Amino acid sequence: MKKIFLFLLATMLLTSCGGNGAAVKPADDPARAANFNKTYPIVDSLLKVMTLEEKIGQLVLYTSDWDVTGPSIREGYIEDIRSGKCGNIFNAYTAAYTRKLQEIAVNETRLGIPLLFGYDVIHGFRTIFPINLGISSSWDPGLIEESACVAAREAAAAGLHWTYSPMCDICVEPRWGRISEGAGEDAFLGSAVSRAMVYGYQGADLEDPFTIAACVKHFAAYGAPHAGRDYNTVDMSERWLREFYLPPYKAAVEAGAQTVMASFNEYDGTPATANAHLLTEILRDEWGFDGFVVSDYTGVMEMINHGTSADLADASVKALNAGNDMDMQSGGYSEFLKKAVEEGKVSRKILDEAVRRVLTVKARLGLFSDPFKYCSEEREEAETKTEENLHTALVLAQESCVLLKNHNNILPLSKNSPVAVIGPLANSADDLLGTWRGAGQVEGVKSILDGIKEMAGSVVYTPGCDVEKESQALFSHAEYAARSAGTVIMVLGEPCDWTGEAASRTSIRLPEVQTELLKEIAGTGVPVVLVLLNGRPLDISEESELADAVLEAWYPGTMGGEAVARLLFGEASPSGRLSVTFPRNIGQIPIYYWAKNTGRPYVDIGAKYESRYLDCPNEPLYPFGYGLTYTTFSYGKPVLSSDSFGPGGSITAKATVTNTGSREGCEVIQLYLRDMLGSVTRPVKMLRGFQRVLLAPGESTEVEFTITQEELSFWRKDMTYGPEAGEFRLFIGGDSSCEDYVTFTYND
Repeated sequence: MKKIFLFLLATMLLTSCGGNGAAVKPADDPARAANFNKTYPIVDSLLKVMTLEEKIGQLVLYTSDWDVTGPSIREGYIEDIRSGKCGNIFNAYTAAYTRKLQEIAVNETRLGIPLLFGYDVIHGFRTIFPINLGISSSWDPGLIEESACVAAREAAAAGLHWTYSPMCDICVEPRWGRISEGAGEDAFLGSAVSRAMVYGYQGADLEDPFTIAACVKHFAAYGAPHAGRDYNTVDMSERWLREFYLPPYKAAVEAGAQTVMASFNEYDGTPATANAHLLTEILRDEWGFDGFVVSDYTGVMEMINHGTSADLADASVKALNAGNDMDMQSGGYSEFLKKAVEEGKVSRKILDEAVRRVLTVKARLGLFSDPFKYCSEEREEAETKTEENLHTALVLAQESCVLLKNHNNILPLSKNSPVAVIGPLANSADDLLGTWRGAGQVEGVKSILDGIKEMAGSVVYTPGCDVEKESQALFSHAEYAARSAGTVIMVLGEPCDWTGEAASRTSIRLPEVQTELLKEIAGTGVPVVLVLLNGRPLDISEESELADAVLEAWYPGTMGGEAVARLLFGEASPSGRLSVTFPRNIGQIPIYYWAKNTGRPYVDIGAKYESRYLDCPNEPLYPFGYGLTYTTFSYGKPVLSSDSFGPGGSITAKATVTNTGSREGCEVIQLYLRDMLGSVTRPVKMLRGFQRVLLAPGESTEVEFTITQEELSFWRKDMTYGPEAGEFRLFIGGDSSCEDYVTFTYND
């Protein structure tokens, strides 16, 4: 009877304005704030009647499994759900399966509190979009938001409430495999991407059954591991952390993200899983985050290996006290927190606040009013891989590809022309899906070879070599195929399992056999178009010289084969721009456009005592923001509305951009600023704005950017945040290497 009463109470009070339920206020979008700024008295009602064991159970997250017959769960976890000792499950999906588990929680427990189901929906659920590094290369927040919306609809239809995305980790270390999951090297662009993804997942109202809760990860600075080795130590100053790494997390929190995942790494000597400075002082006290924090997989247990906890009991106490509300898979909260609370090692107030945050997210999702609203098999079938979803995936795949080279305008190719397709990845549909492809399935996915066959007049194909085995036995077949065609399309790169979690590399070159194959084919004199599949920036200095054209396709997802073919044959025009720098070789790592000037910048070619290499230029192979199209653009000099402004004021910068080529094309116009004098050293450039414009041949447009004190602000010498008076340079161009600038001053 108590359970029935509580559900009736929930139905009556879910949208009430009273009570003490916490509320998210998306600071950068007031229109959304009203829908997230609801309170839920049912949370207080439950807290008053829950036992200590039931409260702890809401902080426990266990995994489901998958076998040949479909989803499954360990026998002990079913009993934990039934007894109220486990309130959350991840890796459980399909509407029928989640209904089965939810029925146990709702109908067979004392209070009937519904389960929360989570899953890694990283770049799509069934319809797979390009990997996140590719998505960010579109520089199209609106389309990125739409892709997250599609992912949310499909995931919600399969019974899921919660995704462990967006990954907001800035990374300048291409050896790290998980660079593939983020938005690249820049905090401004990364913030735009993380904000768009949160909006896409969560929509305007989480009670909408087509939305899911977002999870900001990995908090914080997971993308800066020493030596690029996954899970490794992270060490940086507080200023560096705040200026170059924290902004994308903060943007996602301000957009209303309901949950945050603590990272595996340590920060300032303390594992993030129990780092009160990160989880409480910054996240909650400074940023006002009121959702819940979850550990990463066995993150609590791993504090023992870090050497900061004697055992799992100690780790569990430290994690919860620091602000880590939910334990993913370690089992320590379930086993040890009851005793810790009874002994006073964890206060009942801290426990109750953690439980309140979890229950509030469940309430915001509408699970108390209808715990089965995500469990419709009819909706699951209707929402999965629809024509509209696949179209969004196609367009985003096209926008994510970056044209790095196009010598003599070899691209686009003429339709119906004979081509030879060579390369071990050309006929692989599976690799197109990339790492962390969620519930994506390769069935029905067209390879790049399939896509080319639909465009070209005649196609001859040979793999030419294995992905990495050194045998050259097929080289002669590849050479014969090349000589028989007018153009060669070579598809080379990394297999998809070479990137992602636990996939760090000490080399960022292509496997040697692939480069040798490219040399062999280039030696025939037949024009070569190189298509790259990879999840990190690569050292392709040699390959770029050998090929006539280079198209960076990343891992482009379900519609990637068709998208690449459309770009190669001119059905679509490349518009992607790099969200991360491509080095000339591994010795330049870390390399990023927002570097600082040093006391001896390299300005005098041939000078010895300047910051330079003896054997390599300082400049990258391809800079951040770079990308070609099938046309050309010219930029007029920026014009400022004023040469100075002060607090509360602003100036506008305008520039005329003209399509000077013979084809329609999309340009990504980028605004960079440089602070010429600061109380602390400042980067040589910082991205502070961008716009995508589509121009017909000969067409011009005037773009306009507004600069306020926010665009000039940084963490000053005394660690306060704001601008400083002085001179600034303003650049508007097509990538981070643009040089023409105008100056203005900021006056206190």
